[in-house]
Amino acid sequence: MEDKNLGIDDIRIRTVLQPGDIGFVTYRHGKLYSEEYGYGISFEAYVASGLFEFYKSYDPSKDRVWICEHSNTIVGFLLLMHRENNSAQLRYFYLEPDYRNIGLGKKLMSLYMDFFRECRYSSSYLWTTNELPAAASLYTRHGFRLTEEKDSGAFGKPLKEQRYEYTMLDAGYWMQPT
Repeated sequence: MEDKNLGIDDIRIRTVLQPGDIGFVTYRHGKLYSEEYGYGISFEAYVASGLFEFYKSYDPSKDRVWICEHSNTIVGFLLLMHRENNSAQLRYFYLEPDYRNIGLGKKLMSLYMDFFRECRYSSSYLWTTNELPAAASLYTRHGFRLTEEKDSGAFGKPLKEQRYEYTMLDAGYWMQPT
């Protein structure tokens, strides 16, 4: 990033997938998580499989992507994927290192929660690892609770996978049936 005075207003966020997005996001997840956390190729394959699953079941009334761009380059990504029982899954949240700590993560979480409520989902969940405390802090500030933790070697190294959940009832909302 050239401009050290970069602000969140310099980032364009779009909600429509374009050719190359799935491949690029898969690639950047693979590279970043390998460089920063030592994850193996199995993690990149996991991301590729999940993004393909998202694309196959994509319904614009239930699903959403947020693709952050600066100077025509993707610098961040998040998606909401519909699941069974009126639930949503938060997946593939990442920010390029130079675009962290400028408020972009908070902005994406707010957009996620807004769409979640607009769609009237009753709950949301995500899977992450114990090696991402900054992300976990962002999730908990938005009402997610750690509900499960398990040992795993799925990404080429030992770690703890963690499940965080958010429910409208936990948040003090009462949802009328639609």
